[in-house]
Amino acid sequence: MTAETYWNHNVHYHPVVLDAVPDDCRAALDVGCGDGLLAAGLAARAETVTGVDRSAEMIRQACKRDIGNATFVEGDYLRGASLDEGGYDFVSAVAVIHHSPFDDAIDRLVELLAPGGRLVLVGLADNHTTLDWVISGCGIPANLLARARHGGAENPADMPVEDPIMNWGEVKRSTAHRLPGRHYRRRLLWRYTVVWDKPR
Repeated sequence: MTAETYWNHNVHYHPVVLDAVPDDCRAALDVGCGDGLLAAGLAARAETVTGVDRSAEMIRQACKRDIGNATFVEGDYLRGASLDEGGYDFVSAVAVIHHSPFDDAIDRLVELLAPGGRLVLVGLADNHTTLDWVISGCGIPANLLARARHGGAENPADMPVEDPIMNWGEVKRSTAHRLPGRHYRRRLLWRYTVVWDKPR
């Protein structure tokens, strides 16, 4: 693995995000872009990509990737960052929204999305029920296999890390309420994905 490419539980689901990009995507936004790894993938599928992150160090690392059709913005997507409200055909947020009040984060991502655009979330949640713990336990062998295949898990230096507060059921209910018709799926490696198309 190099500084340009590496594997961890979030990166594992980047292909899910990239596969969801519409064919005619003009402008994509990656919220909490970190060091720009996902933005680099998005740049091959959209005319322009904007990455936003509140960490100055992450933005510095993202800019080092020198992606021709990508722009990186330092700031908080919830407030203050210079973003085009309603201007993005595709918005992704990987392991981001649990760093902020959940409902506020969802509402803001919807505001940034253009009518007819697509939102893709990859998130974390906390175990609450016995079934939660059983499903999470099933992720252990999958994790060991993935680590063996990719050479271990890495987290880029200075990448912010925070534990989720909401449990799986709360996330499922909240996204169903705020994103009617969304496709929610709980994944093996302690993540969920949500795909939602904004009405035109």
